[in-house]
Amino acid sequence: MRKLVFFIYTTVIFSACTIKAEKPNFIIFLVDDLGWKDVGYMGSKYYETPNIDQMTREGMRFTNAYANAPNCAPTRACLMSGMYSPRHGVYTVGNPARGKSENRMLIPSPNNTELDGSFVTLAEALKENGYTNCHVGKWHLGADEKTSPQAQGFDVNIGGNHAGHPRSYFSPYKNPNLVDGPEGEYLTDRLTDEALNFIEKNKEVPFFLYFAHYAVHTPIQAKADITAKYKNKAGDNGQDNPVYAAMIESTDQSLGRVLKKLKDLDLDKNTIVIFFSDNGGYGGVTTHYPLKGSKGMMYEGGFREPMIAWWPGKIKPDTKSDEVVIGIDFYSTFVELAGGDPKKYQTDGESLVPILLNEGSIERDAIYWHFPAYLQSYKGIKNPGDLVRGWRAVPSSAIRKGDWKLIEDFEDGSLQLYNLKKDISESKNLAEAMPEKRKELLENLRNWREEVHAPVPKEKNPDYQKTID
Repeated sequence: MRKLVFFIYTTVIFSACTIKAEKPNFIIFLVDDLGWKDVGYMGSKYYETPNIDQMTREGMRFTNAYANAPNCAPTRACLMSGMYSPRHGVYTVGNPARGKSENRMLIPSPNNTELDGSFVTLAEALKENGYTNCHVGKWHLGADEKTSPQAQGFDVNIGGNHAGHPRSYFSPYKNPNLVDGPEGEYLTDRLTDEALNFIEKNKEVPFFLYFAHYAVHTPIQAKADITAKYKNKAGDNGQDNPVYAAMIESTDQSLGRVLKKLKDLDLDKNTIVIFFSDNGGYGGVTTHYPLKGSKGMMYEGGFREPMIAWWPGKIKPDTKSDEVVIGIDFYSTFVELAGGDPKKYQTDGESLVPILLNEGSIERDAIYWHFPAYLQSYKGIKNPGDLVRGWRAVPSSAIRKGDWKLIEDFEDGSLQLYNLKKDISESKNLAEAMPEKRKELLENLRNWREEVHAPVPKEKNPDYQKTID
């Protein structure tokens, strides 16, 4: 009888260990408003990011990685749903009719400000596959009984609600989902403490940690001691704000602490960490030369992101992928690695598993963006020449297919065509010089909009007074 009990006991333990070994942990380390050139490994000589840079040496960096939108809420809705914006209707933050009405030619499309609870989120899909899920930081997709992180598949929510930015980076935070710490405690550090605590408590079970920092979004606030080191440091192509630099360094320290915790707990070889950002950097404090544009723009600076995948023993260290990838791909990737069937879930992304494990590439014709809304400029923008008739964004769509990118402007019908391989700065519009390529991409873009039922603003704004040059 004892032998039978011992056999059953050891079999259960063995089975539990086997399940754990077969199911890797997942961490998305999402930084808010961190631009493509805001990290050291991308060539910045001003910002100091030793832990992010070390992560590239231990993992795989992606040179053609994109967010699904040029600002935060739609990117997050796409990441959680695995779907392009027209599927869920989250196109922008808040009101799509931003700026002065007399300057808007069109009536923008209606905008959802929450991710509807009917969508099966990435967290819910992983829960179905045996995962414990934690959200730490910025949610920005709703806060009620149907749209909060807890309602969307997360077992734990720390600091997440419908707010798009913190009231303060120093305690007291006045965040209903985060107990204040000692006065003066720094939010980035506190959220990291919470994330590490979750990892420690759940080291024996498969987990998904969505660590979505509020940093480096406004308000631009940082710890005084770190800020001081940048005050006398020479700037680099418009990167010269010491407080913003200190915010980036604190975020870099956070990443370093997460990776160290995984190594200390011997979880590193069973955990995949994705480092990513939700959109381009805030153009009032940083630039992304040689990219054109910044947060809120349909140019590369608006949604081309630094991205790193880290998984010791699985992902070959110090490797690079030039594949074109986008935020909606994380959903299918994680579900497949969790042992689930990505086809069970209605997603628009592709699994990146073949790339991560060096087993091949992905088959995808193109990626798309749809932004049927307006975003006004902001005070102190460093590159006003990147604006479109004074706007950061007017209603428009874009496609990237191979090396080519096309932007369609719904206000005046104009088209911009760029070869990103030869012209990453989007400085030479080839729409007139390459009519066949223009026609091909425009047809692809319009067919996609029809497929996903993307609304195109056509109604004229009666308040419009400005003449387009």
